[in-house]
Amino acid sequence: MFDESLLDDPDALSRADIHGLLRGAAESGARVRTAARNAAEAGVTGLRPDGRPRAVLIAGPGPAAGCTADLLTALAGGSAPVTLIRPTGVAPAPGALRWTLPGWTGPLDLLLVASPDGTEPGLAILLEQAYRRGCSVVCVSPAGSPLADATAQAHGLAIPLTTSPDEARTGGDAGALPGEEAPAGERPALPPGPGLLWSLLTPLLVLADRIGLLAGDPSEVEALADRLDQVAERCGPAIATYSNPAKTLAAELADTLPLIWTEGELAGAAGRHFATVLAALAGRPALAAELPEALTAHGTLLAGAFAAGADPEDFFRDRVEEPEALHARVVLLREREPDVTSPAPAARELALQRETPVSELEPTDADTPLQTAAELLAITDFAAVYLALASTP
Repeated sequence: MFDESLLDDPDALSRADIHGLLRGAAESGARVRTAARNAAEAGVTGLRPDGRPRAVLIAGPGPAAGCTADLLTALAGGSAPVTLIRPTGVAPAPGALRWTLPGWTGPLDLLLVASPDGTEPGLAILLEQAYRRGCSVVCVSPAGSPLADATAQAHGLAIPLTTSPDEARTGGDAGALPGEEAPAGERPALPPGPGLLWSLLTPLLVLADRIGLLAGDPSEVEALADRLDQVAERCGPAIATYSNPAKTLAAELADTLPLIWTEGELAGAAGRHFATVLAALAGRPALAAELPEALTAHGTLLAGAFAAGADPEDFFRDRVEEPEALHARVVLLREREPDVTSPAPAARELALQRETPVSELEPTDADTPLQTAAELLAITDFAAVYLALASTP
């Protein structure tokens, strides 16, 4: 059940937000500034590289590492191949995961490790592999963690992870999802909050600027933080739903199956991240695909049982005992206004033909790719948090 009235009650939102998810989203700009400062103090801005690496490899647990690789790929624009090393293992626990370098990795390559926990033995083994092959290593992990120590042993650069008090909290029901209590003696992992991505990504942006992959100098990073602050002002809990793009999107997605259709590489990365956080924070299924392929990939969904026009008048359904059927809603994420080559009009036309509602989101006056990514990611993060807080089991 989704309680839309909760969205316009800041006090109720605050009471429901026992894990500080809204605060984490609002503090993203501050995290970027602190993470950039931590990177500078670790020596990133003083690096004098000989040139771009042949390839950039990224490893880490959880979806944040995947989104980091996705964004760096889009932002680098082909300057160097960016490859995500996916873990293997029998469980997502730190001790069960293993990573392996591709066979071609060598001294011309750069390994970036991003770990919010810093206790994964598999990542320490990966660092040893990189050292033996002469591969340069940079690691973002909590200061003093085993992984930070392993980075120093591998003669790599360790950058301390920027964290918040909520992420450092332990005990009790710290692992329960919004609206739930952790079972006695059991502490499931709390899904990463919205600010974690920026804690991991920002130092790597600063590094990428130093090695010539993308523009991430201090002025760019400060503009990125400013844009995140602006989005936080527009999407904060005190802003009414009718003028709050994140609350509006959350209300539109309630009791729907979001089909996230994206146009552009940055929008594609943001869309895949949005689908991930909808599942992790709000417990909602979502499918992401890039246009124009999305029209083929999801076309059958819009003609089947998930179509908005399917069984609109089920007279015999019990309105109390039987929940309303889940119907699709298209979410169009774009990097810029559509031009004559844009597939967006065809996407709208297909949705209209199948009686499927459409939500649209594009950045406003974004001057750089970083600002474009920041706005799309921040608004959708806020939307996922509002959807989680206003939903009851």
